[in-house]
Amino acid sequence: MDLDELIARITREMLPTLSEAPRLGAGGNPGADGFAGSAKAPGLAANEACRGAVGDCAGCGMCAGLNAAAVGQVVSAGAERISAHPGTPEIHRDLAGMIDHTLLKADATEAQVRKLSDEALKFGFASVCVNPTNVALAASILRGSPVRVCTVIGFPLGATTPTAKAVETRDALANGAQEVDMVINVGALKSGNYDAVKRDVHAVVDAAAGQAVVKVILETALLSDEEKIKACLIAKYAGADFVKTSTGFGPGGATVADVTLMRRTVGSSMGVKASGGIRDFDTAQKMVAAGATRIGASASVAIVKAAAHS
Repeated sequence: MDLDELIARITREMLPTLSEAPRLGAGGNPGADGFAGSAKAPGLAANEACRGAVGDCAGCGMCAGLNAAAVGQVVSAGAERISAHPGTPEIHRDLAGMIDHTLLKADATEAQVRKLSDEALKFGFASVCVNPTNVALAASILRGSPVRVCTVIGFPLGATTPTAKAVETRDALANGAQEVDMVINVGALKSGNYDAVKRDVHAVVDAAAGQAVVKVILETALLSDEEKIKACLIAKYAGADFVKTSTGFGPGGATVADVTLMRRTVGSSMGVKASGGIRDFDTAQKMVAAGATRIGASASVAIVKAAAHS
Protein backbone atom coordinates (compact mmCIF):
# COMPACT_ATOMS: atom_id res chain seq x y z
CA MET A 1 0.00 0.00 0.00
CA ASP A 2 1.48 3.38 -0.99
CA LEU A 3 1.50 6.43 1.27
CA ASP A 4 -1.57 8.12 -0.24
CA GLU A 5 -3.59 4.92 0.05
CA LEU A 6 -2.49 4.51 3.67
CA ILE A 7 -3.48 8.09 4.49
CA ALA A 8 -6.87 7.66 2.78
CA ARG A 9 -7.58 4.41 4.64
CA ILE A 10 -6.65 5.80 8.05
CA THR A 11 -8.65 8.99 7.39
CA ARG A 12 -11.75 6.93 6.62
CA GLU A 13 -11.25 4.86 9.76
CA MET A 14 -10.62 7.92 11.94
CA LEU A 15 -13.40 10.19 10.67
CA PRO A 16 -16.06 9.02 13.18
CA THR A 17 -13.64 9.66 16.04
CA LEU A 18 -12.41 12.95 14.61
CA SER A 19 -15.90 14.34 14.13
CA GLU A 20 -16.94 13.70 17.74
CA ALA A 21 -16.38 16.30 20.42
CA PRO A 22 -13.76 15.03 22.89
CA ARG A 23 -15.36 13.39 25.91
CA LEU A 24 -14.78 15.07 29.23
CA GLY A 25 -13.16 13.11 32.00
CA ALA A 26 -9.75 11.89 33.03
CA GLY A 27 -6.86 14.23 32.51
CA GLY A 28 -8.22 17.59 33.45
CA ASN A 29 -10.94 19.92 34.68
CA PRO A 30 -13.54 20.17 31.89
CA GLY A 31 -15.17 23.30 33.25
CA ALA A 32 -11.94 25.25 33.36
CA ASP A 33 -10.60 24.56 29.90
CA GLY A 34 -13.58 23.99 27.63
CA PHE A 35 -12.28 20.76 26.12
CA ALA A 36 -15.54 20.27 24.23
CA GLY A 37 -15.64 23.82 22.95
CA SER A 38 -15.68 24.37 19.22
CA ALA A 39 -12.19 24.61 17.77
CA LYS A 40 -11.45 26.72 14.74
CA ALA A 41 -11.64 24.82 11.49
CA PRO A 42 -8.30 24.03 9.88
CA GLY A 43 -7.45 26.75 7.38
CA LEU A 44 -9.87 29.37 6.10
CA ALA A 45 -13.34 28.45 4.95
CA ALA A 46 -14.01 29.05 1.30
CA ASN A 47 -16.12 32.12 2.01
CA GLU A 48 -14.00 33.52 4.87
CA ALA A 49 -11.98 36.63 4.12
CA CYS A 50 -8.33 36.67 5.11
CA ARG A 51 -8.08 38.46 8.45
CA GLY A 52 -4.45 39.28 7.71
CA ALA A 53 -5.72 41.94 5.34
CA VAL A 54 -6.83 43.96 8.36
CA GLY A 55 -3.84 43.15 10.52
CA ASP A 56 -5.30 40.17 12.39
CA CYS A 57 -3.52 37.18 10.86
CA ALA A 58 -5.21 33.84 11.47
CA GLY A 59 -1.88 32.04 11.04
CA CYS A 60 -3.51 29.43 8.83
CA GLY A 61 -0.43 28.97 6.64
CA MET A 62 -2.46 29.25 3.42
CA CYS A 63 -1.35 32.67 2.16
CA ALA A 64 1.73 33.58 0.17
CA GLY A 65 3.31 35.30 3.14
CA LEU A 66 3.08 32.28 5.44
CA ASN A 67 3.62 29.54 2.86
CA ALA A 68 6.78 30.55 1.08
CA ALA A 69 7.69 26.95 0.31
CA ALA A 70 4.47 26.36 -1.62
CA VAL A 71 4.95 29.60 -3.52
CA GLY A 72 8.48 28.54 -4.42
CA GLN A 73 7.26 25.18 -5.68
CA VAL A 74 4.60 26.82 -7.87
CA VAL A 75 7.12 29.25 -9.33
CA SER A 76 9.57 26.42 -9.98
CA ALA A 77 6.82 24.61 -11.87
CA GLY A 78 6.57 27.53 -14.29
CA ALA A 79 4.23 30.14 -12.81
CA GLU A 80 5.18 33.76 -13.55
CA ARG A 81 2.58 35.40 -11.26
CA ILE A 82 1.08 34.46 -7.89
CA SER A 83 -2.22 35.99 -6.75
CA ALA A 84 -2.69 37.03 -3.13
CA HIS A 85 -5.21 38.73 -0.87
CA PRO A 86 -4.88 42.47 -0.27
CA GLY A 87 -2.56 43.06 2.64
CA THR A 88 -0.46 39.95 2.02
CA PRO A 89 2.95 40.53 3.64
CA GLU A 90 6.15 40.44 1.63
CA ILE A 91 7.01 36.91 0.57
CA HIS A 92 10.14 35.61 2.26
CA ARG A 93 12.98 35.69 -0.23
CA ASP A 94 15.31 33.57 1.85
CA LEU A 95 15.23 30.84 4.42
CA ALA A 96 15.56 33.10 7.45
CA GLY A 97 11.89 34.05 7.50
CA MET A 98 10.94 30.38 7.85
CA ILE A 99 13.15 29.65 10.87
CA ASP A 100 12.22 29.51 14.55
CA HIS A 101 15.54 30.43 16.18
CA THR A 102 15.58 28.02 19.10
CA LEU A 103 17.10 27.85 22.58
CA LEU A 104 15.46 25.24 24.81
CA LYS A 105 18.39 24.01 26.90
CA ALA A 106 17.73 23.72 30.62
CA ASP A 107 20.77 25.88 31.41
CA ALA A 108 19.91 28.73 29.02
CA THR A 109 20.92 32.02 30.64
CA GLU A 110 19.39 35.49 30.31
CA ALA A 111 22.45 36.56 28.34
CA GLN A 112 21.91 33.72 25.88
CA VAL A 113 18.23 34.63 25.47
CA ARG A 114 19.24 38.24 24.77
CA LYS A 115 21.76 37.06 22.19
CA LEU A 116 19.15 34.77 20.60
CA SER A 117 16.72 37.67 20.32
CA ASP A 118 19.33 40.01 18.90
CA GLU A 119 20.29 37.41 16.28
CA ALA A 120 16.62 36.96 15.35
CA LEU A 121 16.31 40.71 14.76
CA LYS A 122 19.55 40.85 12.79
CA PHE A 123 18.81 37.92 10.47
CA GLY A 124 15.03 38.27 10.24
CA PHE A 125 14.02 34.91 11.71
CA ALA A 126 10.31 34.09 12.01
CA SER A 127 10.49 33.72 15.79
CA VAL A 128 12.59 32.91 18.78
CA CYS A 129 11.55 29.69 20.51
CA VAL A 130 12.36 29.70 24.21
CA ASN A 131 11.26 27.94 27.37
CA PRO A 132 8.23 29.48 29.16
CA THR A 133 10.40 31.03 31.86
CA ASN A 134 12.17 33.13 29.20
CA VAL A 135 9.10 34.31 27.29
CA ALA A 136 8.70 37.62 29.12
CA LEU A 137 12.36 38.53 28.56
CA ALA A 138 12.25 37.69 24.85
CA ALA A 139 8.96 39.55 24.44
CA SER A 140 10.40 42.67 26.07
CA ILE A 141 13.32 42.65 23.63
CA LEU A 142 11.29 41.87 20.50
CA ARG A 143 8.23 44.02 21.20
CA GLY A 144 7.26 46.02 18.13
CA SER A 145 9.42 43.94 15.78
CA PRO A 146 8.29 41.40 13.16
CA VAL A 147 10.00 38.59 15.12
CA ARG A 148 7.49 36.57 17.10
CA VAL A 149 7.95 34.88 20.47
CA CYS A 150 7.34 31.14 20.52
CA THR A 151 7.38 28.83 23.52
CA VAL A 152 6.82 25.16 24.32
CA ILE A 153 3.96 23.53 26.22
CA GLY A 154 4.09 20.17 28.02
CA PHE A 155 7.71 20.01 26.99
CA PRO A 156 9.54 17.75 26.29
CA LEU A 157 7.53 14.62 27.24
CA GLY A 158 3.94 15.71 26.58
CA ALA A 159 2.88 13.73 29.62
CA THR A 160 1.15 16.51 31.57
CA THR A 161 -2.65 16.76 31.71
CA PRO A 162 -4.81 18.89 29.38
CA THR A 163 -5.51 21.23 32.30
CA ALA A 164 -1.80 21.75 32.93
CA LYS A 165 -1.17 22.42 29.24
CA ALA A 166 -4.07 24.87 29.05
CA VAL A 167 -2.87 26.78 32.11
CA GLU A 168 0.70 26.79 30.76
CA THR A 169 -0.60 28.16 27.45
CA ARG A 170 -2.55 30.99 29.08
CA ASP A 171 0.43 31.89 31.25
CA ALA A 172 2.69 31.97 28.18
CA LEU A 173 0.27 34.26 26.34
CA ALA A 174 0.07 36.57 29.34
CA ASN A 175 3.86 36.82 29.27
CA GLY A 176 3.93 37.72 25.58
CA ALA A 177 4.04 34.45 23.61
CA GLN A 178 2.55 34.60 20.12
CA GLU A 179 3.15 30.97 19.15
CA VAL A 180 3.02 27.78 21.25
CA ASP A 181 4.52 24.41 20.35
CA MET A 182 2.75 21.72 22.38
CA VAL A 183 3.85 18.10 22.77
CA ILE A 184 1.03 15.59 22.33
CA ASN A 185 0.29 12.84 24.82
CA VAL A 186 2.47 10.28 23.06
CA GLY A 187 1.55 7.45 25.42
CA ALA A 188 -2.17 8.00 24.85
CA LEU A 189 -1.65 7.97 21.07
CA LYS A 190 0.30 4.72 21.19
CA SER A 191 -2.39 3.22 23.45
CA GLY A 192 -5.06 4.02 20.86
CA ASN A 193 -6.74 6.47 23.26
CA TYR A 194 -7.44 9.05 20.58
CA ASP A 195 -10.04 10.86 22.67
CA ALA A 196 -7.34 11.68 25.23
CA VAL A 197 -5.10 13.02 22.46
CA LYS A 198 -8.01 15.14 21.15
CA ARG A 199 -8.66 16.54 24.64
CA ASP A 200 -4.98 17.39 24.88
CA VAL A 201 -4.86 19.36 21.63
CA HIS A 202 -8.29 20.97 22.14
CA ALA A 203 -7.20 22.22 25.56
CA VAL A 204 -4.29 24.16 24.05
CA VAL A 205 -6.20 25.35 20.97
CA ASP A 206 -9.02 26.64 23.15
CA ALA A 207 -6.61 28.27 25.61
CA ALA A 208 -4.83 30.00 22.73
CA ALA A 209 -8.27 31.17 21.50
CA GLY A 210 -6.98 32.82 18.34
CA GLN A 211 -4.30 34.72 20.25
CA ALA A 212 -1.43 32.44 19.29
CA VAL A 213 -0.42 30.02 16.55
CA VAL A 214 -0.59 26.44 17.84
CA LYS A 215 1.93 23.87 16.64
CA VAL A 216 1.49 20.22 17.64
CA ILE A 217 4.71 18.27 18.23
CA LEU A 218 4.33 14.59 17.34
CA GLU A 219 7.77 13.28 18.41
CA THR A 220 7.88 11.27 15.19
CA ALA A 221 10.85 9.11 16.17
CA LEU A 222 8.59 7.34 18.69
CA LEU A 223 5.76 6.69 16.24
CA SER A 224 4.92 4.32 13.40
CA ASP A 225 3.76 5.80 10.10
CA GLU A 226 0.16 4.96 10.99
CA GLU A 227 0.51 6.72 14.34
CA LYS A 228 2.04 9.79 12.66
CA ILE A 229 -0.90 9.98 10.26
CA LYS A 230 -3.41 9.63 13.12
CA ALA A 231 -1.65 12.33 15.14
CA CYS A 232 -1.67 14.69 12.15
CA LEU A 233 -5.38 14.10 11.58
CA ILE A 234 -6.21 14.72 15.24
CA ALA A 235 -4.21 17.96 15.23
CA LYS A 236 -5.89 19.09 12.00
CA TYR A 237 -9.44 18.40 13.14
CA ALA A 238 -8.76 19.93 16.57
CA GLY A 239 -7.96 23.23 14.88
CA ALA A 240 -4.19 23.44 15.33
CA ASP A 241 -2.22 25.58 12.86
CA PHE A 242 0.89 23.40 12.41
CA VAL A 243 2.11 19.90 12.94
CA LYS A 244 5.74 19.60 14.02
CA THR A 245 8.11 16.64 13.86
CA SER A 246 10.14 16.59 17.05
CA THR A 247 11.11 18.18 20.34
CA GLY A 248 14.84 17.79 19.68
CA PHE A 249 15.03 15.94 23.01
CA GLY A 250 13.71 12.59 21.77
CA PRO A 251 15.52 9.66 20.16
CA GLY A 252 15.54 11.27 16.71
CA GLY A 253 14.77 14.45 14.81
CA ALA A 254 13.18 15.54 11.56
CA THR A 255 13.48 13.40 8.45
CA VAL A 256 12.49 14.13 4.87
CA ALA A 257 10.24 11.06 4.90
CA ASP A 258 8.35 12.29 7.96
CA VAL A 259 7.91 15.81 6.60
CA THR A 260 6.62 14.35 3.34
CA LEU A 261 4.15 12.12 5.20
CA MET A 262 2.94 14.98 7.39
CA ARG A 263 2.46 17.35 4.46
CA ARG A 264 0.53 14.77 2.44
CA THR A 265 -1.66 13.99 5.46
CA VAL A 266 -2.62 17.57 6.41
CA GLY A 267 -2.70 18.94 2.86
CA SER A 268 -2.28 22.66 2.25
CA SER A 269 -4.48 23.85 5.10
CA MET A 270 -1.80 23.58 7.81
CA GLY A 271 1.82 24.44 8.33
CA VAL A 272 4.44 21.73 8.80
CA LYS A 273 7.42 22.45 11.04
CA ALA A 274 10.58 20.36 10.72
CA SER A 275 12.58 20.41 13.92
CA GLY A 276 15.34 18.36 15.51
CA GLY A 277 18.78 17.71 14.05
CA ILE A 278 18.63 20.42 11.35
CA ARG A 279 22.13 21.86 11.54
CA ASP A 280 23.03 22.88 7.98
CA PHE A 281 21.62 24.63 4.93
CA ASP A 282 21.39 21.49 2.78
CA THR A 283 19.25 19.69 5.35
CA ALA A 284 17.01 22.72 5.78
CA GLN A 285 16.56 22.95 2.01
CA LYS A 286 15.54 19.30 1.83
CA MET A 287 12.94 19.82 4.56
CA VAL A 288 11.43 22.78 2.70
CA ALA A 289 11.38 20.83 -0.56
CA ALA A 290 9.53 18.03 1.26
CA GLY A 291 6.82 20.45 2.39
CA ALA A 292 8.03 22.16 5.57
CA THR A 293 6.87 25.75 5.97
CA ARG A 294 8.79 26.34 9.19
CA ILE A 295 12.18 25.11 10.41
CA GLY A 296 13.10 24.81 14.07
CA ALA A 297 16.85 25.07 14.62
CA SER A 298 19.46 26.22 17.09
CA ALA A 299 22.06 26.41 14.30
CA SER A 300 19.97 29.06 12.52
CA VAL A 301 22.77 31.58 12.04
CA ALA A 302 25.06 29.04 10.41
CA ILE A 303 22.21 27.91 8.16
CA VAL A 304 21.35 31.38 6.87
CA LYS A 305 25.00 32.31 6.40
CA ALA A 306 25.46 29.21 4.28
CA ALA A 307 22.27 30.07 2.38
CA ALA A 308 23.65 33.51 1.58
CA HIS A 309 26.67 31.93 -0.13
CA SER A 310 24.77 29.20 -1.95
